[in-house]
Amino acid sequence: MTKKMSISTSKTSLVLLLCQIISALDVPLDSKLLEELSQPPTITQQSPKDYIVDPRENIVIQCEAKGKPPPSFSWTRNGTHFDIDKDAQVTMKPNSGTLVINIMNGGKAEAYEGVYQCTARNERGAAISNNIVVRPSRSPLWTKEKLEPNHVREGDSLVLHCRPPVGLPPPIIFWMDNAFQRLPQSERVSQGLNGDLYFSNVQPEDTREDYICYARFNHTQTIQQKQPISVKVFSMDSLNDTIAANLSDTDIFGAKPVTERQPVLLTPTGSTSTKVELRGNVLLLECIAAGLPTPVIRWIKEGGELPANRTFFENFKKTLKIIDVSEADSGNYKCIARNALGSVHHVISVTVKAAPYWITAPRNLVLSPGEDGTLICRANGNPKPSISWLANGVPIAIAPEDPSRKVDGDTIIFSHVQERSSAVYQCNASNEYGYLLANAFVNVLAEPPRILTPANKLYQVIADSPALLDCAYFGSPKPEIEWFKGVKGSILRGNEYVFHDNGTLEIPVAQKNNAGTYTCVARNELGKIQNEVQLEIKDPTMIIKQPEYKVIQRYGQVSFECIIKHDSTLLPTVTWLKDNDELPDDERFLVGKDNLTIMNVTDKDDGTYTCIVNTTLDSVSASAVLTVVARPNPPFDLELTGQLERSIDLSWLPGDENNSPITSFVIEFEDALHEPGVWRYQTEVPGSQTTAQLKLSPYVNYSFRVIAVNRIGRSQPSEPSEQYLTKSASPDENPANVQGIGSEPDNLVITWEPLKGFQSNGPGLQYKVSWRQKDVDDEWTSVIVANVSKYIVSGTPTFVPYEVKVQALNDLGYAPEPSEVIGHSGEDLPMVAPGNVQVHVINSTLAKVHWDPVPLKSVRGHLQGYKVYYWKVQSLSRRSRRHVEKKILTFRGNKTFGMLPGLEPYSSYKLNVRVVNGKGEGPASPDKVFKTPEGVPSSPSFLKITNPTLDSLTLEWGSPTHPNGVLTSYTLKFQPINNTHELGPLVEIRIPANESSLILKNLNYSTRYKFYFNAQTSVGSGSQITEEAVTIMDEAMASRQVDIATQGWFIGLMCAVALLILILLIVCFIRRNKGGKYPVKEKEDAHADPEIQPMKEDDGTFGEYSDAEDHKPLKKGSRTPSDRTVKKEDSDDSLVDYGEGVNGQFNEDGSFIGQYSGKKEKEPAEGNESSEAPSPVNAMNSFV
Repeated sequence: MTKKMSISTSKTSLVLLLCQIISALDVPLDSKLLEELSQPPTITQQSPKDYIVDPRENIVIQCEAKGKPPPSFSWTRNGTHFDIDKDAQVTMKPNSGTLVINIMNGGKAEAYEGVYQCTARNERGAAISNNIVVRPSRSPLWTKEKLEPNHVREGDSLVLHCRPPVGLPPPIIFWMDNAFQRLPQSERVSQGLNGDLYFSNVQPEDTREDYICYARFNHTQTIQQKQPISVKVFSMDSLNDTIAANLSDTDIFGAKPVTERQPVLLTPTGSTSTKVELRGNVLLLECIAAGLPTPVIRWIKEGGELPANRTFFENFKKTLKIIDVSEADSGNYKCIARNALGSVHHVISVTVKAAPYWITAPRNLVLSPGEDGTLICRANGNPKPSISWLANGVPIAIAPEDPSRKVDGDTIIFSHVQERSSAVYQCNASNEYGYLLANAFVNVLAEPPRILTPANKLYQVIADSPALLDCAYFGSPKPEIEWFKGVKGSILRGNEYVFHDNGTLEIPVAQKNNAGTYTCVARNELGKIQNEVQLEIKDPTMIIKQPEYKVIQRYGQVSFECIIKHDSTLLPTVTWLKDNDELPDDERFLVGKDNLTIMNVTDKDDGTYTCIVNTTLDSVSASAVLTVVARPNPPFDLELTGQLERSIDLSWLPGDENNSPITSFVIEFEDALHEPGVWRYQTEVPGSQTTAQLKLSPYVNYSFRVIAVNRIGRSQPSEPSEQYLTKSASPDENPANVQGIGSEPDNLVITWEPLKGFQSNGPGLQYKVSWRQKDVDDEWTSVIVANVSKYIVSGTPTFVPYEVKVQALNDLGYAPEPSEVIGHSGEDLPMVAPGNVQVHVINSTLAKVHWDPVPLKSVRGHLQGYKVYYWKVQSLSRRSRRHVEKKILTFRGNKTFGMLPGLEPYSSYKLNVRVVNGKGEGPASPDKVFKTPEGVPSSPSFLKITNPTLDSLTLEWGSPTHPNGVLTSYTLKFQPINNTHELGPLVEIRIPANESSLILKNLNYSTRYKFYFNAQTSVGSGSQITEEAVTIMDEAMASRQVDIATQGWFIGLMCAVALLILILLIVCFIRRNKGGKYPVKEKEDAHADPEIQPMKEDDGTFGEYSDAEDHKPLKKGSRTPSDRTVKKEDSDDSLVDYGEGVNGQFNEDGSFIGQYSGKKEKEPAEGNESSEAPSPVNAMNSFV
């Protein structure tokens, strides 16, 4: 709890202090108490000791006092009684001692000049004021005088005297001209403390006729003006001309030119002087010197240092000012004036005297009858002041005797005082520099205890803070104070509490259990009184989520959190500060309930943000720093030094890093000679480096710029450096990427990457292109070309190797000898087809083809590989032709075999092989015919179930879309599904291949069946198709159902069953939607027909291959068509995954990349399984 909460809300603070010694009391400044207690007079307001008044206005001499009963007032003037009733111009304010002397109605202020003293008196004593010296202010006019013009030689010193009239108080002096403009002052011309204007040396520009001294008398607000002073400065040249004009040619005259002079002090005069100043005043010491050049003044204190923090130099160091001087500032102060010709000094001996000042001023005493006390009056000064005592304004030596009083120098001792001992005592401390007068009363009172703290005052304190419970009291004798908790509690004692002399109870660490009612009891021999106060303990306010340090990029958004927890009975206010000041008045700052958000952050938002939470009892705060980062500012002041032919030094100054350290500098260059306006990367250096040595190329007109990089990004580029043109030289390097490739069978095309402009190293860049046939003893053939990057050599043999090189040269010479590269002249189409083509059929969908390689000479180019063209001629099962679609597989390199995947079973194929080079394909080999064996068929094209009866169903189907051989039969498997979705026994029927329908008899009525149907060839069974159907209900049982349905019990039972079934259906549908399986499906997957197994050959290769089509099971929850027909989509094998290029791809050994496999629907397994939830109608039928 703050101490503010423990202060009473009454008009004046109630504080009771132990004062002086032996139980002396101080009367609390409580207005109600003061109205009731007797008290000697106390002077509360009086005019200053030296009271200068405006003679044009009424004179008001103040004297205010308080006491009980209210005091009466009287005055003395010049030591004798001043009878105000006899002077009509003088009145005293009502209920006051203040005098008003009416000057404005004919009175003269001079008539009332004198020393006044006020006395305030009541039955308990008399207090007196200081001696108030009243003097009217004076602002006399200047005496008239005739001022002669001042004729001064250039370089001489000059003093213009002001000599203002003596005023009261002294006037303020300043110099101006006729236009009321202050005259400029400097080290050469300045005003002294006495008001005179000093010229250390005069110059021609000092000539003027309006040097005017003004005296301003602040008290009367008047300004007096001296007669203007004229100054005329004669230069030596003009003086010589004037004298020569008035002399004959025979006269000899030579005026001396302006000569420099060593310093001479204008003020003070002599080598030493003295100065006396009073303690606490401002010490002003002055030295003004003449000389040419103008002297410079310096101050020192002999044997010590000038006091720090209190020393100031004014008037161009001509005045030394020391404020608040003390005896320690006494000593010798030396001023030294120096110019180029010498120096002069003056020593001022300073003595600091002191008017009296208090060490211990006497204080009022409130005593009870029979008590003892003392009044102490101690003062100091230089010289030491004398102490004298007065009682009720009368010297104590002639005052009425009091047996309880004894004077001992600066102390009055009181013993066993009585009520008649009450009086006002005055202590006077005086020396030659002034006096001090203090009133202190002794008030003897007999009063029962009084408690001044309001009854039932409520104190609210934060837990774990000190609690201060007031019990401001008064009584005489001084009462004893006791505290109790609760109305009937025991007295409080122990280390848990602190009892202050003013009655306050302090609980150093208040806890929740300290809350409650506290009773303060005050008692003395005259009586007893008590008062109750209430104490409430509140939970402290806390910031549970403080703002955190944030680093944000410029123009971003940042938010500081300040989540608080507080006592529910206190109302907190949250204030945000930036750098301990109010938030900027900016709409970008959004203050929310628990946060501060700053939008579009700028650099000026950088700083410390403080969240302050205030309640009436406590205050907490938390701060966080916001650092605004941005890309660095661009470097500047780029400078080139150390210019050499192949290097140069670049230096720069980094720009502001914007709170994110610079990590590196990127240096770019521009070649104004070859690529003006294009900047290219030169190098990068660490961020701690601001210089770089750059490598240069010949014949480049360089400009450089620098980019600074920090974590945020890159700065804008710096301004470009000055340009630097390097000298020309022969090329350092040759073209790169030299190639020799023929575009026609009889040519060789030589290409290269041309040098960039800065790589040319000089003017006249050209290329020397050379070539010769490899492995033939031929000389190099060369040609020089310019501005091209290609040269065509014609008339070459077809596809022969050549050695090729390209060398750069310019007007200054050749580049180093280039390296040679091997190229070939142009290719032509291959001449020979591959021979001995053989096909090995692996299974119904895969075959392997072999061929003999062609002779390399017949390839007439780079051998790229072989292409196999193959196509289906006809299907052996249908004997029908279709559109021929040739397929192509490419085998890279010199491979002589490859795999042909994706063939259709039981079909006739043809193929041929061709060799491929860079020019194209050679002739095809003779067509080779091969046939694929039978495979398993695809699933029947549809399965339809019709004509349901009590015990039979009719099945119809379509033959497989792809029989893949000769069909031998169909297989039908079926099993019942009961109302709990369990599968019954599996029945299998073999059907001849020429049948397309079947009637199943002897089935159970009102039963769901699941059917599995597939076709067979001699190779095996194909994919199966599934369907479900339900037989109809028995008519007799249906009629019995109707009879039962009329019974009430049955209706209730059926409703319950329907509800359970509905819940079951909901669960089933949810399960199906989540992707669950029927158990039968899992068994189908476990009993699938085996596929043709993967096979490998010595050359390489296969993953899995299948001659069956890829069949996927029906999606869970899917529905069959309304005609209960299930169709299987065709699935053709794709060669995109097998060949290379557009048609597919094989490994280098000809093996097929990846796996090619088909999936079949699994066979049903016997057991209690189900593949689909029954419909509600079927479920009801099964139940019945």
